[in-house]
Amino acid sequence: MTERLMAQQLLDLVLDEGSFVSWDEPVDHSGLDPTYQQELRAAAERAGTDESVLTGRGLMRGRPVAVVVNEFRFLAGSIGRAAALRITAAVRRATAEGIPVLATTASGGTRMQEGTPAFVHMVDITRAIMDHRAAGLPYLIYLRHPTTGGVFASWGSLAHITIAEPGALIGFLGPKVYEIMEGKPFPPGVQTAENLADRGIIDAVVLPDELPLLVDRALSLLVDPPTRQTRELRTAEVHRERSAWDSIQITRSPRRPGVREVLRYGSDATVRLQGTEKGERDSAMIVAFARLDGQPCVVIGQDRTTQTRFKPMGPAALREARRGMRLANELRLPLVSFIDTPGAELSPEAEEGAIAGEIARCISWMSTMRVPTVSVLLGQGCGGGALALLPADVVIAAENAWLSPLPPEGASAIVHGDLEHAAEMAEAQRVGALDLRDNGTVHHIVPEPPGDTPEAFARAMSAEIGAQLVALRSR
Repeated sequence: MTERLMAQQLLDLVLDEGSFVSWDEPVDHSGLDPTYQQELRAAAERAGTDESVLTGRGLMRGRPVAVVVNEFRFLAGSIGRAAALRITAAVRRATAEGIPVLATTASGGTRMQEGTPAFVHMVDITRAIMDHRAAGLPYLIYLRHPTTGGVFASWGSLAHITIAEPGALIGFLGPKVYEIMEGKPFPPGVQTAENLADRGIIDAVVLPDELPLLVDRALSLLVDPPTRQTRELRTAEVHRERSAWDSIQITRSPRRPGVREVLRYGSDATVRLQGTEKGERDSAMIVAFARLDGQPCVVIGQDRTTQTRFKPMGPAALREARRGMRLANELRLPLVSFIDTPGAELSPEAEEGAIAGEIARCISWMSTMRVPTVSVLLGQGCGGGALALLPADVVIAAENAWLSPLPPEGASAIVHGDLEHAAEMAEAQRVGALDLRDNGTVHHIVPEPPGDTPEAFARAMSAEIGAQLVALRSR
């Protein structure tokens, strides 16, 4: 466990020096029980703050932001009526001023001394945050040790990007309360930041010292405007120089570059997200905020390196993709989808996980996005799992990419009763990029010249995507 930082230390760590301006009004505790008032005075003396929450406005690398910071030393960071009103007022003011909200928690939950009246204020905080998100404004949160109860079950679980400090206890019910109520200890290792990240409930575990860099990178993607393109487009005309079956073999090579290479060499900044936020995580899908050749966007991409015959892309991966679609719509960012899959999972577990329904929902979301969309046939494009990410304003294909309802071997088995006619079926079904361009499915093809390298391929693909996003924005 890292050393617990006080609220003011966190503000000093993340905000530009001298930029913080408090939005907090003096707290009026008159009318409360005298014993409780004494507790509040002692808490204020111990914490050096007048409540468990500080709010205000500051600059983060020159960008205006609103901040909401829990102070654990004030009655274990618990949220009473005064603290809840502060949070709600700060979020609403940030929405009115059109600036992001950066929040950090360290709390045992709602304040027991104030009971239900304090508890129901979690609804007001939640409503304010959802109005902020509906305005297309970013909300980022850093969960510190501990974050439990009503805080985690309201404003602690509603951010666009959720990160936590290493070793932090994070959970709905505190383990001590659970043990007293249930008569047995809570299983170890469940309510930890690392476990929640592994389960796809939060996005990352980050040391406090790493916060400024991560927040700066996130805001550069969510707030800063597009920048000038720097990567070179490939403008050569693509001719039919190899068979569809040859292209299929090329895309199946373990050396074939994928979405990871495009992000590594083609993105100026990237922040990866993890999971569905609902306890599911499938490594077959990458979801990220990125800046592809200067253009901020949300990326959803099928990761060729993590899909195998024994671990294909399952329904959770498609739910992760829909998280990316939702974020793109909400934050008014373009969506870029990368298709590179040998096919979705075929298993009893996938059927019970609604694989067909998830494909349908992805197609429906992709077909009705409210922001500019680009889909990229990067390599293999097999079956419904590929079709799920295809609909877009502009479809780009790598020269050797392909799209088919089944692997050619599967089509051969259906039509001929054997696997020997796979190459013939690939030609007959017109699965290749040039055929897809001829029938209008694909709009632009990125050439793959002899001697191409993963870096050069990725940079060229990023340049094409960036150019298409510029064109879509100009419309």
